[in-house]
Amino acid sequence: MRQIEHADAVGFDVYSVIDHHFFQKFSISANPLAMFAAAAQHTKRIRFRTALHTLPLENPMRLAGMIAEADILTNGRLECGLGRGHAWLFGPSCVPLEESRPRYDEAIEILELALTKDKFSYEGQYYKVKDLSVVPRPVQEPHPKFYTGGTSDITYQMAGAKGWGIFVPPLLPWQVLERPLNLYKQACTENGHDPDIVYIRPVYIDEDEKTIRREVEQALHNFLAFNASPVESLQGEEKKAELVKKGYGFYASGALESLTKLTYEQIVEQEIGFIGTPEKVISQIRNLQSKGGIGELAIVSNFGGLDHWKSIKTQDLFARHVMPAFRKDRARAAAD
Repeated sequence: MRQIEHADAVGFDVYSVIDHHFFQKFSISANPLAMFAAAAQHTKRIRFRTALHTLPLENPMRLAGMIAEADILTNGRLECGLGRGHAWLFGPSCVPLEESRPRYDEAIEILELALTKDKFSYEGQYYKVKDLSVVPRPVQEPHPKFYTGGTSDITYQMAGAKGWGIFVPPLLPWQVLERPLNLYKQACTENGHDPDIVYIRPVYIDEDEKTIRREVEQALHNFLAFNASPVESLQGEEKKAELVKKGYGFYASGALESLTKLTYEQIVEQEIGFIGTPEKVISQIRNLQSKGGIGELAIVSNFGGLDHWKSIKTQDLFARHVMPAFRKDRARAAAD
């Protein structure tokens, strides 16, 4: 909560919180909307974004009302990521993995109806309602902005077709992301939308490289290990075959586990994290901008068990040195 308040005070635009249960090493974040409602009472301008609501595990009619209420309580500062969810969440939630995609698709249709229509009916495989009104109504019209994210091509194509923003997974290097992001940008172009790519990266900043390594090296290794840790619940050849068959092949690929074997130098060189002096990070972001379609860098400042003061330091240095460079660029572009 203190980090959200600080981010608001130093000028960050958005604070994102994931929706995740059960696996403590990965993250415990059981109710992001409640956190946003609380944080709104202690902040003035920063927006709040869920990254992402795991739609197949939610009742979409009820979620629509909760989103609307959170939008009211944050005075219209809410944004919503809508995702299919990590494969490891379905077993503990008692939802069959094969239902993830059809439940996700139906939930999206219902949310769009519930947040834009005074009354609606829906006839699907999993959800059937007639003449339903969802109350209250959100402050923002027609509803808070939607985002999605994931590792499946169909997700990138759907996001581009709908004009949604898309989250880039925070662990994968650019060369892995380039192809699916091109699918997203192509779908945006074909449907008359501007791309809005949210590029997520752990960031750590200091003026001295030796200090940086001393303060952040273990947290970076922890971050990769913590992100891979739930994969232990998906082991075995039979389970991996099921993941591939049911649209979660990424979790059977070994990609997450391979990240835990990287050295500190490899993590920094591959830009899995933007780690360095303010000047280096500015250069990395400018290089990222040249790829096209990147609307936002979402920094993770509290990864891998970092001490609170280190998270605040990165937020502070990023706000004082990095953000002004790009706001000057934007001002010059507007003047031209």
